[in-house]
Amino acid sequence: MVSPTAFVRTLIVAALAAILAFAPAQAQQQVTVTTTTVTWTYDDVDQAGGSDYIDENAALLDDEGLAGDESLAGDERLADDASLGATRRYAPSGTLATLGRAKAHFGPFAVVDDTTIRMSGDVTSATPRQFAAMLAAYPTLRRLEMVDCPGSLDEEANLILARAIRRAGLETVVPSGGSVRSGAVELWLAGNTRRAASDAEFGVHSWADDTGREANDYPANDPVHAEYLSYYREMGMDAAKARAFYALTNSTPFDDVRYLTRDDMARFVTLN
Repeated sequence: MVSPTAFVRTLIVAALAAILAFAPAQAQQQVTVTTTTVTWTYDDVDQAGGSDYIDENAALLDDEGLAGDESLAGDERLADDASLGATRRYAPSGTLATLGRAKAHFGPFAVVDDTTIRMSGDVTSATPRQFAAMLAAYPTLRRLEMVDCPGSLDEEANLILARAIRRAGLETVVPSGGSVRSGAVELWLAGNTRRAASDAEFGVHSWADDTGREANDYPANDPVHAEYLSYYREMGMDAAKARAFYALTNSTPFDDVRYLTRDDMARFVTLN
């Protein structure tokens, strides 16, 4: 005959065994899987002559073979010009952000009057929608003053915004003491006409993908470069200057900045 104490002990052991047997199934149901999507995606290129092949002449200027080509035009050598680059580093005037009372705000944009927008801040995924809403509310806007523009947190949104600026026919202006850097330089290039004060500052550097690879980590004929080269051609650069400007930006690592002056930028695009 089993004693009451032994019977209770047997029940406790059985209960513990059941809990332990059930625990793995429960734990498995609570596992969280995290995935990362890489922003820069591209298809494999058939270098034997497939239709998607990009010729080296449309790729990075400083790729081996191009940099040493003595037949390169003068404009294509601009990326290696040591004289390019401002001595001043990012130091916009503290008074610029307070100039004028804004009638309305749309993300980084402040509507100063019926024709003028002032921009300060980063471009995010929401910025193209904010820009569209602003134009709908103020259809007579004609001038975009870029006061303190660090760049973009969403490169795809930045290029969408840039093309929207061009379609709207806006003039882009960097006022005295103003600074545009990184992806904001692409926004300034989008102006139907472009202006910049003599002390305006332009900061450029290489792009980097979500894995940390930078532009020069990709082969010169990789399709990833085509989007930027195509964009610069859209904004009025000829093929040589597009390659030169792209190489210039990528000559500086992503975590650093090369500062250019108004006169530097005038060597690549027309200023008004």
